[in-house]
Amino acid sequence: MTKIRLNDTTLRDGSHAVRHQYTEEQVRKVVRALDDAGVEMMEVSHGDGLGGSTFNYGFSKTNEMDLISAAVDEAKNTKIAFLCLPGVGSAEDMEEATKRGARACRIATHSTEADVSIQHFEKARELGLETGGFLMLSHRLDPAGLAKQARIMVDAGCQCVFVVDSAGYLIGQEAADRVKAVYEEIGGEAQVGFHGHQNLGFGVANSLLAVQNGATQIDGTLYGLGAGAGNAPIEVLATVFERRGIDFGDVNVKAVQDAAEDVLKPMVSRLPMMDRGSIVQGQVGVYNSFLLHAERASERYGVPAQEILAEVGRRGYVGGQEDMIIEVALALQGQN
Repeated sequence: MTKIRLNDTTLRDGSHAVRHQYTEEQVRKVVRALDDAGVEMMEVSHGDGLGGSTFNYGFSKTNEMDLISAAVDEAKNTKIAFLCLPGVGSAEDMEEATKRGARACRIATHSTEADVSIQHFEKARELGLETGGFLMLSHRLDPAGLAKQARIMVDAGCQCVFVVDSAGYLIGQEAADRVKAVYEEIGGEAQVGFHGHQNLGFGVANSLLAVQNGATQIDGTLYGLGAGAGNAPIEVLATVFERRGIDFGDVNVKAVQDAAEDVLKPMVSRLPMMDRGSIVQGQVGVYNSFLLHAERASERYGVPAQEILAEVGRRGYVGGQEDMIIEVALALQGQN
């Protein structure tokens, strides 16, 4: 069987769960633990990617470039990556992250908007970076449509296209069919990856199905730390892959389990869970980073967070429209 690479995004997607308040020392501890465990790639940046530290997305406690530098300084073997959303992160941000030592770049777009990533992939290749592409909210497109969007990314220079279940919406075959379609479209030219969330409890199962349908890169986070109900826990992914006899390199399963329990868990005050709000996100397909924004709006305007999220889903909002949550809360407040 083809080797699978487990990527860790604790220090990027996990940033949502800690309101982007990571410190350099926390980053160093996590990188040190996962580097020692043999994890080959770690993503480090604001939860919404380079340039995400804004009023709209939430301000970072520590400049993300300094976090990237700290991660690179700690990593002996692990490749440090960053996320970039066109319209949020700039070419200058990509250049600075590369100067700080990052060696991989993942460009994320809504699943229907791969065309906005073309210039960013060209820039990443110019910088000599490994390239990955995120098709976010992948449930919003059928498998054939998603495959066409993957083709746009690959033609622009993307080396691995990720089917991203940003809302934890996909259940079993829905994930498998999308990965299979993307693999059939680009498998001879680029890799396929999968990035799962746990809103309905399928993050790990969908990741396993993704591997069975051609994916060779799988994302996870320690303790599932991430937006919404959290990501597929990397320590569970490693354990499941080991039991199934899947080749995932030299990752030490016990060391990853220890990193989750002994390193990550003590440093966070809130771990993601499948609570009412995050379940509703998975139910109606709402972008996972909206959860904490909806909870804050709920506290301010006295409207239940799950009602805000359900209305956001009905309106079809996507990543980058966090500011519209206030409008939704005010509208619902007026109806009560």
